[in-house]
Amino acid sequence: MIKVCLPAIALLAVSFTLAQAAECGPDALGVSRTLKVGTEGGLKVGWKTYPDTLPLADHEVILTFDDGPDPKTTPLVLDALKAQCVRATFFAIGRKVDAAPQLARREVVEGHNVALHTYSHPQPTLRYMPEATARADILKGAVAVERAAYGQSFPDGDPDDLGKLKLHAPFFRYTGFADTADLNAWFAKDRVAVFSVDLWASDWIPMTPEQELKLIFSRLDRARKGMLVLHDDKPWTAAMLPKFLIWLKARGYRVVEIEAGPGHGPVEKAPPGWRSETGRTIDSIRPRWVKAAARRGVRFKVKPAPQE
Repeated sequence: MIKVCLPAIALLAVSFTLAQAAECGPDALGVSRTLKVGTEGGLKVGWKTYPDTLPLADHEVILTFDDGPDPKTTPLVLDALKAQCVRATFFAIGRKVDAAPQLARREVVEGHNVALHTYSHPQPTLRYMPEATARADILKGAVAVERAAYGQSFPDGDPDDLGKLKLHAPFFRYTGFADTADLNAWFAKDRVAVFSVDLWASDWIPMTPEQELKLIFSRLDRARKGMLVLHDDKPWTAAMLPKFLIWLKARGYRVVEIEAGPGHGPVEKAPPGWRSETGRTIDSIRPRWVKAAARRGVRFKVKPAPQE
């Protein structure tokens, strides 16, 4: 039996949200609305990978962060979001959550989602691992997030299947956006939505905060809306974020937060001529992953990349 101990965290989150709302003045960016995302039936969103995304109006953005929490940079990211009364979704790495559980708890208390991004952030990606190994890594990451961020306890031992785990943010993002049909079917069965993204900051590449700010707005102003991925473990992103949030408001952008909801979707279809950009990218760098795996002595056979 899985025991859930949530009242204290839930009360803290409600108290913080009410206090934050009282502090948010007209100059703060804030959150314009909440979008309920139904995760039933195999939801997959984000135009970089899938032909569906979450529906947004002109100049609406969803903020997501990957690869944290990081003790040095995530607090700076959270401080910047708090100063502007903005809420985001953090796709957290389980081993980092285990190393910094207080940061995962802080994210929830301050009104953010803490969602799933594997336990170990494996390279090569999950696509080139045996399915059982990939599932185990995903499940271990989910247990770490639920225990640290949401206060679940497991007196009878950690659950051995995703379906036995109560996920408070049933959202998953693949490392490298490299999905598989088998894993997608597993997520669909257990009502977990798979998230790609519409826009990326490319902040996995070292750059100055000024360069990153310019790059993001060059893409955002062209697209005029979208779900954006940043990385809360990058110092240049943490340094850039305060000005980025101020500029969002100055340029007329509005932040939409997401929450798990009933049903499926909603979704917006991609425009005619859409193709998966991440699919082409993953295939192009596959040889490098194969060589990297061989150098580290990874003991699994790299499977062929699926055809688009």
